[in-house]
Amino acid sequence: MAATELRGVVGPGPAMGAAPGGGGSGPAAAGGGGRGDSGPGPGVAPGPAAAASGGGSGPGPGPVATAGGGSAAGPAPAPPTGGSGGGAGGSGSGSAREGWLFKWTNYIKGYQRRWFVLSNGLLSYYRSKAEMRHTCRGTINLATANITVEDSCNFIISNGGAQTYHLKASSEVERQRWVTALELAKAKAVKMLAESDESGDEESVSQTDKTELQNTLRTLSSKVEDLSTCNDLIAKHGTALQRSLSELESLKLPAESNEKIKQVNERATLFRITSNAMINACRDFLMLAQTHSKKWQRSLQYERDQRIRLEETLEQLAKQHNHLERAFRGATVLPASVPGSAGSVKDQICSGKGDMSDEDDDNEFFDAPEIITMPESLGHKRTGSNISGASSDISLDEQYKHQPEETKKEKRTRIPYKPNYSLNLWSIMKNCIGKELSKIPMPVNFNEPLSMLQRLTEDLEYHELLDRAAKCENSLEQLCYVAAFTVSSYSTTVFRTSKPFNPLLGETFELDRLEENGYRSLCEQVSHHPPAAAHHAESKNGWTLRQEIKITSKFRGKYLSIMPLGSIHCIFHATGHHYTWKKVTTTVHNIIVGKLWIDQSGEIDIVNHKTGDKCNLKFVPYSYFSRDVARKVTGEVTDPSGKVHFALLGTWDEKMDYFKVLPTNGDNGGDSRQRSHELEESRVMLWKRNPLPKNAENMYYFSELALTLNAWESGTAPTDSRLRPDQRLMENGRWDEANAEKQRLEEKQRLSRKKREAEAVKATEDGTPYDPYKALWFERKKDPVTKELTHIYRGGYWESKEKQDWSSCPDIF
Repeated sequence: MAATELRGVVGPGPAMGAAPGGGGSGPAAAGGGGRGDSGPGPGVAPGPAAAASGGGSGPGPGPVATAGGGSAAGPAPAPPTGGSGGGAGGSGSGSAREGWLFKWTNYIKGYQRRWFVLSNGLLSYYRSKAEMRHTCRGTINLATANITVEDSCNFIISNGGAQTYHLKASSEVERQRWVTALELAKAKAVKMLAESDESGDEESVSQTDKTELQNTLRTLSSKVEDLSTCNDLIAKHGTALQRSLSELESLKLPAESNEKIKQVNERATLFRITSNAMINACRDFLMLAQTHSKKWQRSLQYERDQRIRLEETLEQLAKQHNHLERAFRGATVLPASVPGSAGSVKDQICSGKGDMSDEDDDNEFFDAPEIITMPESLGHKRTGSNISGASSDISLDEQYKHQPEETKKEKRTRIPYKPNYSLNLWSIMKNCIGKELSKIPMPVNFNEPLSMLQRLTEDLEYHELLDRAAKCENSLEQLCYVAAFTVSSYSTTVFRTSKPFNPLLGETFELDRLEENGYRSLCEQVSHHPPAAAHHAESKNGWTLRQEIKITSKFRGKYLSIMPLGSIHCIFHATGHHYTWKKVTTTVHNIIVGKLWIDQSGEIDIVNHKTGDKCNLKFVPYSYFSRDVARKVTGEVTDPSGKVHFALLGTWDEKMDYFKVLPTNGDNGGDSRQRSHELEESRVMLWKRNPLPKNAENMYYFSELALTLNAWESGTAPTDSRLRPDQRLMENGRWDEANAEKQRLEEKQRLSRKKREAEAVKATEDGTPYDPYKALWFERKKDPVTKELTHIYRGGYWESKEKQDWSSCPDIF
């Protein structure tokens, strides 16, 4: 099912077909649909139609009223004059038949007009005749299809359930013409398929395969000839042996000797019979191999062709999609100089709620070689050494020192714009299907210039929610703010389709906002396989946040699933309330073809381990067929008895509100709940997303906090992510150098791991104790609340920073 077709077809609209003039309607039809247009197809659901000035009625999913009386069965939009309901047969294109038919799309849109082309045993359709040049919406092979006539105008084409087209012609005559043409094309396709199975089809076989097969057959023939020669020799010597034995039997020998000679003669005869049987079996094998070799060869070649065709099809789809993006942008996108055109990033970019019409340059696909080229001009200035890739005389550490350090008064508000590098995405991703992506080395083209530790720190984007929660006297109301904080951590991911850098083992990241915002945070990569990061943040406003997150991901071809594992803890100092929860699954859609978009799905249970209060949040997965708001989140806050006190409603990319649930007496005298969020005045907004910075679409869609995370700061540990050279080179637009540096760092990490493994083996052989790798700032122990083994901050980092004593830090860069 084509995603673009779904986006174009699925949408709000009446399910009833209104008749102009005299009014009247026909009920929506039901049934099954095709591949390109979504929705089940129509069944038998006639509906009367009122005429404009006369009477009469006719069946149809959306009857069209006529001016003179009566009504014509057909879809709601009346086909224009000229046979829009079914086209004329045969054209200069060489197709057997082509023209307009109405195809069932879904319950909302009903029948929609599509341009159908019947050619070479295939029935294809397009939204318009002009679309034939670049995009096919769907194709069905008639060789394996069933054609069924429903009534005077409707007929169905199905190939066993995988594809089903419910079609309607403008008249019974047009329907009969199409059905006749389809039956003839099907008979011809079946005959061609049978002939291809019987014939050798040697033209499709490459010369290399022919030579290989011929060599194999020659070898088999040679071996059989050798066996035949051996058979002749065995027969010759066997005959001589039997003659000699017969002569021995004629001699006057003791009876015992005659008996022995007779036994030997019998065994010789059996041996000759067995040898002959073996030779005959070999001859039969050769004949069988020669008979079926062409069939085997065709099967092998067919599989090879299918694989190549699939890869080429994906490449073509990507190029077609790119062509459509460019055409759309050229027709509708306002110039950057137009006032207000860049005022709202959300208005310029696809939010994932609509169709493909709002697509940008960041996710274009190019049919380019895998060698990444440097563009001549980028959105920011660079020195000549940066563009040429030549090494600079100034070391990276010195370059960092020349960058302005962030202060309380001024933080950076921009980074160098993302270059538009060419990348053959499919050539890289086709080998990753079903694999764990954290174990696959990827070029920086897939990345954003932040590490996973920095992305983890972005959870604190809306730390003020925890500040407000710490001031709440009511634990249930406090839980509402904790829930809003949980949802807010996903708002920064809505447009972030690039992956962060995988941290190196022992890599750290600190964020000291104690003076400005009252908190400071520390992250450390505590494990490499599986990758795991520990995070500890504490605030002078009365809360502590800690977590250990293990990231697992699977690429499934169409989408990438990211599953965070581990618990998040939030402790409020004044009350001792201890909350825990886990993250939901993140899915990146349209990996190969189409506009990349992100969705969050699953449920989160937030538990207050001191009071027993709970909050259940449901992240509703996006659906093309749902009329509900996209990225919706709902929730309920309950006390230990299960009674609901607050209801939560919102979206994970915009805002969250809460409503008090007031108990009232029902009509039957019992106690029932009437949720006050039915009244608008009871709505209380917990959280609202901050707008993205200006030109965020050119800066990886970073938020204001994200723009500051990789800015150089003095006094940080030598393992801090800000000092990671490949990440810094990528941020500065030097992607070729960044890729080379990334490979160097990964190789250095592999050598360190092998060294630790060798030391462990040696210690085992010697019987001496060996201490495995331990995190520097976090200690692995059982959590007193969840009873899980996790890494908890052991302290000492900020003291070491104050003393500038980093002697215990490993050399990882």
